[in-house]
Amino acid sequence: MSETFNLAPLKLEEYTLENGLRVVFNQDNTIPVVSVAVYYDVGSRNERQGRTGFAHLFEHMMFQGSENVPKAAHFQYIMKAGGTMNGTTSSERTNYYETLPANQLPLALWLESDRMRSLAVTQENLDNQREAVKEEKRLRYDNQPYGEVFDLINEMIFKNFANSHSTIGSMDDLDDATVEDVQEFFRVYYAPNNAVMVLSGAFEIEEAKGLIEKYFGSIPAQPKPAPLDVNEPEEVAVNYKEYEDKLAPFPAFLLGWKIPPRRTPEFYALYLAGKLLYDGDSSRLYQKLVKGDESVIQLFGFTDERRGPSSIFVGAIPKPDRDLSQIREIIMEEIRDIAENGVTPAEMEKLQNQLLNDTIRVRQSSMARAQNIAEFTLYDGNPELVNSELDELLAITGDRIKENVAKYLNTENRTLLDVVTIQKQ
Repeated sequence: MSETFNLAPLKLEEYTLENGLRVVFNQDNTIPVVSVAVYYDVGSRNERQGRTGFAHLFEHMMFQGSENVPKAAHFQYIMKAGGTMNGTTSSERTNYYETLPANQLPLALWLESDRMRSLAVTQENLDNQREAVKEEKRLRYDNQPYGEVFDLINEMIFKNFANSHSTIGSMDDLDDATVEDVQEFFRVYYAPNNAVMVLSGAFEIEEAKGLIEKYFGSIPAQPKPAPLDVNEPEEVAVNYKEYEDKLAPFPAFLLGWKIPPRRTPEFYALYLAGKLLYDGDSSRLYQKLVKGDESVIQLFGFTDERRGPSSIFVGAIPKPDRDLSQIREIIMEEIRDIAENGVTPAEMEKLQNQLLNDTIRVRQSSMARAQNIAEFTLYDGNPELVNSELDELLAITGDRIKENVAKYLNTENRTLLDVVTIQKQ
């Protein structure tokens, strides 16, 4: 497949400002829009016990105004200019991004630089956004059926606190946080030398360089954050837990495995195994459990890609009259089948077609390109990997998938979270 279909490499230009801000350009004048993605090397993995939730809190704080931008005006400026924007937090990073008409690039760069330079980290904003995070936790986690299960399974898979605790963090920790704590977190992690910025779309490189120097060049660098230890033992932390979900209408379960870090051959093989097992209507488990015996209301699976030890989850919400243990056994039977008998040629062809399709879709969007490039730059120090990852994935053989499924998934070294419901009287 890779021999007969070659994608033209994305054109990239990379340079670093004197203050350490890494900038990557991906010029593409096909459509008159430009995307800006700013990635800070801080996620929940950087938090310590007693001070969790800070990375996610800053996703909110970064829209609360800065020296020249009033509170919430960032949204208004972007929307009025015809753009879209957002920010997200993960274990690995916090990102902020906007897509605008090409002639609005100066606005995007000014807004991003103003909050990098002079975010308003005040007691008022801290109190305000602390309450916003609490409300988000209530809506998305506490008051949602099955809302806690992914945080719980992470605690069961990982032993290292850097890996195991939730991104949204502890509300007690946020309550205990002082404005001085939060100001120090901003100083350490929101420095230009702890960030990557990618421009993708329609712009002139020399003009963009001038704007970036104008807006970002005088922001001072900070000492690099302390090195981070995300190492894990091979064993999962907890093999089994039963969790009573007061809001869940039906019992459910989630299986989890600890797997090697992103961009390793082992990770790629297991990522492809995950696609075979649970990704889409043609996947093995969807065909067996959803279309075949129609035993589940919902099937879900996910590969959590991290710079350190990563994980795979597979779970289901069975129909009320179905046996959970039987459905779990079907999942493990499919894993055993791959471990013992491997992958069919038809499945390998399907995987390769999916990979090509996924890559082409990403390349059609300036924002998707910007985010993809930013990840390789931040995590690996090499934006050019965006042009080689497809080849690395296409090089994974069926034998490599079989071997790694046998080693990492077809094993007792896994977690099982049983979600039970409250019995109605």
